[in-house]
Order: sequence, then C-alpha cells, then structure tokens
Amino acid sequence: MGLEQKAGNMGIVTTSLEKAVNWSRTNAMWPMLFGLACCAIEMMAAQAADYDMSRFGMELMRASPRQSDLMIVAGRVSRKMGPVVRKLYDQMPAPKWVIAMGDCAACGGIFNNYAVLQGVDEIVPVDVYIAGCPPRPEALIHGVLTLHEKVRKEKIKDWA
Repeated sequence: MGLEQKAGNMGIVTTSLEKAVNWSRTNAMWPMLFGLACCAIEMMAAQAADYDMSRFGMELMRASPRQSDLMIVAGRVSRKMGPVVRKLYDQMPAPKWVIAMGDCAACGGIFNNYAVLQGVDEIVPVDVYIAGCPPRPEALIHGVLTLHEKVRKEKIKDWA
C-alpha cells in the first residue's frame, strides 16, 4: 500500500529537501543588470513582452549585487572593467551563478587585443555560455533554462 492510498485525495505532496530548495532557487533567480555592449540590447529584449522572462521568476533586473544571485555578463569585458566585474561578483550572496552572454563575454569575440579579456571566465567562474554576436533573446532564455537544469541537479553535499 503506497502513500497515495493512505493519504487519499487530500492533496499531499512529498518531496526531498534537496528538490524543494533547488526548485525554489530556479524559480526565484534575480539577475543583476550588467550589460557592457551590444548584447545588453538583446538582454533587455528578453525582458520585454515578446519574450517575457517574468515567467521564469525573473521579474526585473537588479541594480545591486547584494540583491541578485545571477550575473549575466552581456558583452565584451575590458581589462579595466575586469576588477569591477570581480568585485560585483564577490558582493553577490551565495549561491550565485554566472552566464556569459555573447561571443565577446565567452572568448573575446572579434576583439583579439590586449585591452579586452579573452573570456570573462578569466576573472569569474562561468556556469553557462551563450554563443552568438549578439545572441538572440531566445538564446538567453535557452541559457537560463540550461542553468535551471544545472541548479535542479545540485546535491546538498555540493552546497557548502
């Protein structure tokens, strides 16, 4: 006799703590407003009515790192801006995630020179890379859903 027969039709849901916490983390990610170049326009378009990232719990972009847990680096990062990106990342509360949006954020793009970082992963750990120059809003939404899948698979022992 299973739990369904014992509980009847009372609407009881059972799950593990791990799954409940990971579900809440994925449905309440607050991205930080951090657009550096042309990819930021596509990031703004993903928030607009046509694509509506609100359906994923991302109602608005936060301007403060202390209120956000997802950094979307959209665009090229200059060496001068690198320490600022790292400082903002360090100010974010744990758990925190990073999406590198666009070719410039992922690998420097067409800017192969001394002034532009050849990937934001030189200064912060990146969870999801989104290709394109600039990537479409659909690509950003796909990257967010990929990050959600990654977060749902996290284990309690990895949280420390």
